Amino acid sequence: MKILCVLLLLVGSTACAQPQETGFVKRQLTFQDTEMCYQVFVPPGYSADKGWPVILFLHGAGERGTDCEEQAAVGLGPAVRQHMQDFPAIVVFPQAPPRSLWIGAMQDMAMAALQQTKAEFNVDTTRIYLTGLSMGGYGTWYLAAHSPGVFAAIAPVCGGVLPPQMRYGLPPEIAAYIPKDKPYETIAAKIGSTPTWIFHGDADDRVPVTESRQMYQALKAAGGDVRYTEYPGVPHNSWDKAYAETGFYEWLFAQRLGNRLSKE
Repeated sequence: MKILCVLLLLVGSTACAQPQETGFVKRQLTFQDTEMCYQVFVPPGYSADKGWPVILFLHGAGERGTDCEEQAAVGLGPAVRQHMQDFPAIVVFPQAPPRSLWIGAMQDMAMAALQQTKAEFNVDTTRIYLTGLSMGGYGTWYLAAHSPGVFAAIAPVCGGVLPPQMRYGLPPEIAAYIPKDKPYETIAAKIGSTPTWIFHGDADDRVPVTESRQMYQALKAAGGDVRYTEYPGVPHNSWDKAYAETGFYEWLFAQRLGNRLSKE
């Protein structure tokens, strides 16, 4: 009789076990007393038996909002959807609210979404990557500079260091994050040897291509591990080419935080 009861309990627990959600799933985050939503892409083959690489993606200004949809609609989201069945990483898609930038509090929010993802899934902490486009490209530079030792590699797309808003003035709390003296060299020094692949179109009329060129030169001068791909004739939406670039994902997933630290 005891054996029968144990078997019934085991069968019952198996039947009640919830299958792992995969694909693009939504999650809630309480940040500064406000409920915020982010998306996570969970590979169809996800298993908690091993640690998985994670990409933190920062969207552009056009995807700001509170709908928890747009942040995965442009850039990396569509690229992942084209290869959903075999994409080998978890991807975190936080969404910044209207009129915000990926700097200051929004940096903290993105990192909180990443931290919550690490708590929910089995993550390989030596293989956490950061990328973003346009406003998120700026955010990639800022967040990498302010989070040493977190990201194994970064990939800013059509971003920069000095935003166009600098011409019209930024709120003091935002301007405080942007170096005034030698801004490119300052960010490059903080990023150090973090492997970096920069992408930009030379016909970009939103973010000057000189932003990426100057960051590339600053990182090279600082002895950084940096690549730069510039697309002739391509306007602001260089993310379409960047996230389809041959060899990009192979390069990205080959980077490990431990390997870099062991060389320093």
